[in-house]
Amino acid sequence: MKREELFSVRMRAAKGGAHERGSTHVSGGEMLAAYSDIQQAVMYLLEKGLVHSKGKPDFMQIQFECIEEPAKRVEPLSVTTNKVKSAKEGRALAWSLLEQSGIPRNIIDEADRLVSQYSSMRGAMLIDVHSGKRLDDRGEKGVRASRMDWQNGHYEKWAGCHHMPLHSRIKEALALATKVCEHRVAVAELCWSDDPDYITGYVASKTLGYQRITQLKEYGDEQGCRIFFIDGKEDVDSYIHYLEHQPVMIQWEVEK
Repeated sequence: MKREELFSVRMRAAKGGAHERGSTHVSGGEMLAAYSDIQQAVMYLLEKGLVHSKGKPDFMQIQFECIEEPAKRVEPLSVTTNKVKSAKEGRALAWSLLEQSGIPRNIIDEADRLVSQYSSMRGAMLIDVHSGKRLDDRGEKGVRASRMDWQNGHYEKWAGCHHMPLHSRIKEALALATKVCEHRVAVAELCWSDDPDYITGYVASKTLGYQRITQLKEYGDEQGCRIFFIDGKEDVDSYIHYLEHQPVMIQWEVEK
């Protein structure tokens, strides 16, 4: 039986022209789709880019390309929601969860310092858990995890079973975190959005799963954070290639 072709459909939107001109990032997104579903994916991403709390973009790029590599199929990380009363409490919990994932506190503090240096990161910075040094050389661009999605209908079944909302935020974030943590080089991920109206973030790792934290910043704050803590003694280039090129499909069946 011939394998069905998959296409990576991607969108990025900005204010002030193309991202390469130093513009302000507004929105981005990606889906994996069969050829027959490309039009639906494009329309979804178009609407996502046009309607955003960061404002109206004056630049948008939507593209799709056929994926040659077969998709790796993996189960989603387990999910826990941690309710906190303030960003301060949320950050303290995040630091504790990162420590539980095996990252020394001095490395976490150094990563926090690096975040403040980059106010408009579009991707993630890769931080070595041994030295605290940033191992990618991408500057404000960072490294973007790409080519991941849920198998058709699987997120809806998962969300219904786990009493989670059907909106795209958790769906997309859980798919990304699952892909990021699947690789042997990964130790943990720390993330919160640059959306000024969305203050929830997460810590994710193989050992702790996807730990949602209801507040990691203040409303109105447009600075986001995405850090992949990795074992710098491993092949970092292979991890970057995996993040950018390896298609990963998240699948989930009703647990017996």
